[in-house]
Amino acid sequence: MLSTNGEYQSLEIQETILPVDSNLLETQDAVTDVTVGTQTQFCGSYSDFMEMYAPVHQVAEYLNAHASWFTRCAEPMKVQPLGENGYALIIGRFGSFGYEVEPKIGLELLPPEAGIYRIRTIPIPDYQAPGYDVDYRASMQLKEYVNDDAESIAPQVTRVEWELDLKVYLHFPRFIQKLPKSLIQSTGDRLLNQIVRQVSRRLTHKVQEDFHQSLGIPFTKNSKRKR
Repeated sequence: MLSTNGEYQSLEIQETILPVDSNLLETQDAVTDVTVGTQTQFCGSYSDFMEMYAPVHQVAEYLNAHASWFTRCAEPMKVQPLGENGYALIIGRFGSFGYEVEPKIGLELLPPEAGIYRIRTIPIPDYQAPGYDVDYRASMQLKEYVNDDAESIAPQVTRVEWELDLKVYLHFPRFIQKLPKSLIQSTGDRLLNQIVRQVSRRLTHKVQEDFHQSLGIPFTKNSKRKR
């Protein structure tokens, strides 16, 4: 979260998970929990979209220049550049049952191929994740349509549709492993879904706001979304 003086604070999610407003969809019926050796795997598939009130070529130009906006829009997450297209992100601090983890992952924003943008996990140099591993695979596609709403702020709208396949592998300490697997699964499910919802909602709004400001186009949080 962002404190009143603008400083970064870790986002702590404990056993009680608060609902958030989101149009994000889980494309699987449930997140699954699979024990592999001493690791527990949680995985989920998600999809959502954001609308940009501009032609598709302007949206593409903006997305391609991610070095100029990604770090700023990812706040309050801490971000460090990794090469030309990569970033190391500290997501925040999450925990339950007295066990906490502060995920740090490397993401690479690949150049578009056939109009599809992809994001994947990459190693962070000289960093070994303590007790967890993340496999993040996302894709985005741009679709332009003519806006027939006379009150709209722009005649053309580009919808950025994205899908995410996420796997998280956790090596729990022994006192957690002694808990019932069903309890570990339900808690892990809630945590994973909450992380994805909060991060995607916050990042989506910041990217929309930053893009429209860069073009001098008025945009508010309550701008109309249209399927």
